[in-house]
Amino acid sequence: MKYRMLIGLLLLGLNVFSQPTGNMRFIPFSSVKINDAFWTPKQQKVATATMAACIYQTEINTPRIRNFEKVARHQGEKHEGIYYDDSDVYKALEAMSYAISNTHDAMLEATADRWIDIIAAAQEPDGYLDTYYSLTGLDQRWTDMEKHEAYCAGHLMEAAVAYYQATGKRKLLDVAIRLADHIDRTFRQAQRPWVTGHEEIELALVKLAKTTGEQRYIQLAQYFLDQRGHGNGKGKIWDQWNDPAYAQDAIPVKDQKEITGHAVRAMYLYTGAADVGAMTGDTGYQKAMNLVWEDVVGRNLYVTGGIGSSGRNEGFGVDYDLPNEDAYCETCASVGMVFWNQRMTALTGDARFMDVLERSLYNGALDGLSLSGDHFFYGNPLASHGQHSRREWFGTACCPSNIARLVSSLGDYIYAADDNSWYIQLFIGSETQIKTGTVEVKIEQQTQYPWHGISRISIEPSSPLTHSLKIRVPGWAAGTPVPEGLYHYSREQNEQIIIQVNDEVVPYTIDKGYATISRTWHTGDTVQIELPMQVNELESRAEVTADRDRFVLQRGPLIYCVEGVDNPGKAWSFWAPEGTQYRVFPYSVAGEPVQAIRVQARGLSPANRGASVDVVPRTLTAIPYYSWANRGNSDMQVWLPRRIREVEIR
Repeated sequence: MKYRMLIGLLLLGLNVFSQPTGNMRFIPFSSVKINDAFWTPKQQKVATATMAACIYQTEINTPRIRNFEKVARHQGEKHEGIYYDDSDVYKALEAMSYAISNTHDAMLEATADRWIDIIAAAQEPDGYLDTYYSLTGLDQRWTDMEKHEAYCAGHLMEAAVAYYQATGKRKLLDVAIRLADHIDRTFRQAQRPWVTGHEEIELALVKLAKTTGEQRYIQLAQYFLDQRGHGNGKGKIWDQWNDPAYAQDAIPVKDQKEITGHAVRAMYLYTGAADVGAMTGDTGYQKAMNLVWEDVVGRNLYVTGGIGSSGRNEGFGVDYDLPNEDAYCETCASVGMVFWNQRMTALTGDARFMDVLERSLYNGALDGLSLSGDHFFYGNPLASHGQHSRREWFGTACCPSNIARLVSSLGDYIYAADDNSWYIQLFIGSETQIKTGTVEVKIEQQTQYPWHGISRISIEPSSPLTHSLKIRVPGWAAGTPVPEGLYHYSREQNEQIIIQVNDEVVPYTIDKGYATISRTWHTGDTVQIELPMQVNELESRAEVTADRDRFVLQRGPLIYCVEGVDNPGKAWSFWAPEGTQYRVFPYSVAGEPVQAIRVQARGLSPANRGASVDVVPRTLTAIPYYSWANRGNSDMQVWLPRRIREVEIR
């Protein structure tokens, strides 16, 4: 197993860092070992409970794998399920790949190999692969842009790259290459207009190009990007919504300035656009992505890092319309925010994108996975009267495998490098090896983040080396919790960020959100960063009417909520005026050790007689948002009321 992984890494190393000289490049998961008190148990839970749920639902309880077997038998059997169900098989395979890399689970690898054999047997002789059309009529393939053929193909490509990275095995990668070549012949080489109804293939083609070194796949990704906004979109989705903006097809990608339509489709599209911009040096994509990003973060972002306020279109509505109890905030959209913001970081070298990535990762995305690993949220509301609960699975089952692949691939987001610097992007206990010139450099982190603010980084070069280390200083620690000013602290932050080198406090400069330390590094050098971990109150801009006279508790990267199960008397019958005192203390939520916040508030309770109420002291317990709804149905609020008029008695 280890031998195959080493061979895979050696082969992959030729292409992973083939971005233009000088660009930041993230170190891949396969070169990062995570040993972290917060994340390692979650990765282990995903590798066991979540993967078990995905495998059971994909292979036993639903017809997803069975459809591939039917295609291979060539007996005219009927397709079962939804036309895009193939994508769930591929996302589960991708998650398995990361889990195999993390755990070296031989049984999980055997399951993946068996699935890959079934998938490969279903591929058509010309490279086409989609069970819906293979079973309903190949004469109709590539006739309806909404039927998710390219979307499914993209997820196959991502799974193939991940499995190759994790194991060095090429079978699925060769399937993906044949499929990509078929799509390239069908569209780019034939100059046939095509707009994907659900974007995904664009970012996947870039991954495939980096892995194989085949630049045609970059050209194909750019071809699909350039098809948008020219009236080429046809099919059910355009007719249903009568608005090409639903699929980000109203105007060309390089001319887009505002976020529109379906949130997950948008995230995948803009991730692909940022990727293509980085690979081609086309600044038109960067300009457009910056403008769209500013619209998302400045006017359409939930404080949890979630996006997509409307369940009607599973996406975006009017600027600043961010309802809490009716928030859609699909888990997949938060996962997409992680993807997009990583690419924007690499494209621009600016840490503000990592700040948003971290917010989405620890809150909006992680909330989609139960603490037990086998129940899930599709949407992630910011308030509840007990009507929201996690489920074992969904008819459209994109979210379980999506959050599984994100948690399992966490190593992709921790470290980066360019020609001049190493970057610490996330504070997660881990280690990696980065080759800088002819010098091998081991970088290791030890931390208790997100519960505590001290992270210790060791630098171990194989020989002395003059280089820069850039450590992201989170915006939440520097007084700017969210870029673009949609949310701000209600109280001035006075705590200092302290950096030490070899246990001596050193001065540092901050450039684009990174504290920079330039020196000659020797084996045994250590850097320690101490971030302030006090409880902060966030308020929103006045335009967000749903949050007026309310505030949110944040500590470190975590957003907190008040849940009824921790607070007898419900989670709606209180308010916390200015000057409220807080105390942080260890707590357990369904067996999950957390740091909770004790809030001294005021509440209303019915008087002994009549319809009047009494004002009484209330001591509340606030828990991390990601951990709510793990102990049965319960009421919950993220945005806490400041005034008595916001209090609700039930």
